[in-house]
Amino acid sequence: MKSETLKNAAVSTLVGATLVTGVILLAPGWGEETSSGPVPKPPAARAMAAAGAGAPAAPADLKALIGDYEHWLHSHPGDGQSWAVLGAAYVEHGTRFARPEDFSKAEEALGRAREIGTEEPDDVRALVGTAALANARHDYATARHWGERARERAPKAWTVYPVLVDAYNGLGDYKAAGQAMDRLQTLHSGPRVRDREAQIYQDRGWREDAATLAHDMTLRAGTPTEKADALVLQGDLAWDRGEPAEAVDHYDKALAADPGSHRALAGRARALVALDRTSDAQRDYEEALAMAPLPEYALRAGELAVSLGLDGDAATHFHQVRSLVQAARAHGVDGDLVLARLETDHGDAESAVRRLQDEWRHGHRSVHVADAMGWALYRAGRAEDALPFAQLATKQGAARHALFLYHRGAIERALGNEGRARRHIEEALRTNPDFSPLRAPAAREALEALGEPSPGGPLDVDGDGLPDEEPWEPPARVAEPSASSSEAPSEAPSGAPSVAPSGAPFVTPSASASTGPSAGVSSVGASAGPEASVAPSQRVAQPWASPSVSTSAAQGVAGVG
Repeated sequence: MKSETLKNAAVSTLVGATLVTGVILLAPGWGEETSSGPVPKPPAARAMAAAGAGAPAAPADLKALIGDYEHWLHSHPGDGQSWAVLGAAYVEHGTRFARPEDFSKAEEALGRAREIGTEEPDDVRALVGTAALANARHDYATARHWGERARERAPKAWTVYPVLVDAYNGLGDYKAAGQAMDRLQTLHSGPRVRDREAQIYQDRGWREDAATLAHDMTLRAGTPTEKADALVLQGDLAWDRGEPAEAVDHYDKALAADPGSHRALAGRARALVALDRTSDAQRDYEEALAMAPLPEYALRAGELAVSLGLDGDAATHFHQVRSLVQAARAHGVDGDLVLARLETDHGDAESAVRRLQDEWRHGHRSVHVADAMGWALYRAGRAEDALPFAQLATKQGAARHALFLYHRGAIERALGNEGRARRHIEEALRTNPDFSPLRAPAAREALEALGEPSPGGPLDVDGDGLPDEEPWEPPARVAEPSASSSEAPSEAPSGAPSVAPSGAPFVTPSASASTGPSAGVSSVGASAGPEASVAPSQRVAQPWASPSVSTSAAQGVAGVG
């Protein structure tokens, strides 16, 4: 998914989950009954053809493919290539339909494939499938490991690079993700590639370019499933820019193309709330959860219930979040990010902090985790510790998510930085006036309480007499994991706060980020700015290259209570 903050088009940004990667690879000799695989029946053949083109397979075709390979391997257990195809198909099915039990099946199949091996040294099916499985489980360091092994073996295999893009973004290594995306574009141009490209335009702040590409994807879609996915992306883009009616129209069209699109249902539910059609929204959430029991859907449904004063319904949904995370954990899925968001606002914020510190220590340093960490620290009464994370989540050169901006503004208000608080809360509401049924009303109340700037106008754009985006002075004591943890932190991208083991320094980032593009960005992108209307085809080089972020030298150490 991603440049600065590649947002998952398939799953809510609450979890920063992996995109459906389409990792099913064509086995040599498919179409003939040889040791390389079964004779595919028409549905399975369609699924394989879609995978080869980098497009999503229809659900029925994907199921048929799995059935064919399960039957084949029952009598040909030594066919390593077919085990790899089956494992990748399990990953695809489990990710698209929120069936974590498929991940355990995938682990077994891919393990068999790696044990058997293949005669071709450049065959990387098992490695790519294993990386995709790790991404689906939100184990991005493991995904990076297997993805890089696959790249070493077959650097020209295009299927290697989507899993690397997802892994690097989950780790917050946006420079590496941009390089992998650039390589992917030189090797392939299928729907999965364009989907990621559109997400990157969006997350880099080039919303018009993202919308243009998503529209083109819709027109070029070759199957109903592919069309529905493109329309969902258009709906997501409309929602992000605060146009819920347009978003609903896109989601309606997606459901007309594919009535089983739970992403369209959940997206439409969120947009319907903004249009005061809350009963319809509740219905859509229930239907989406029935199709794909994702914990983030349950969290959003629960928060809608809270906003409507339906405490019993909210409690039911929040219990569902915990149950779904626990059930998925039994199949290796890390659900701590969505669980931490639940605990932050509707449970024990200190517990959420500890969960997120573990995520950070394991290298999960995306802007989504940074935002969640900042908000959890704030809700735990530690606004000073929270601000560096909120600054990282809203740094310049990235799309400004309304929820992240509100979180930063609330933290700054608690610290007495009224000018900055006013600026960021205003930007949140300007970006999307109805970004959350709970937080958008709170943002409007906070803005009213802050009132107008002092008479005579602000001394600068923030209204606090300080240069725009001046680095904030970090506190003497900042967050780190519990002293009982002995695991060394994963290597962090430049500019990320480092949650260090007890006794080691914690380095906080400054809020300042280079406003100019990095070296990989074309002069077209640099001169046009983030809201430029230059068509995607006119971008000369890597528009997803992340801006540089300067890091403060101030350090501090703290324990967790």
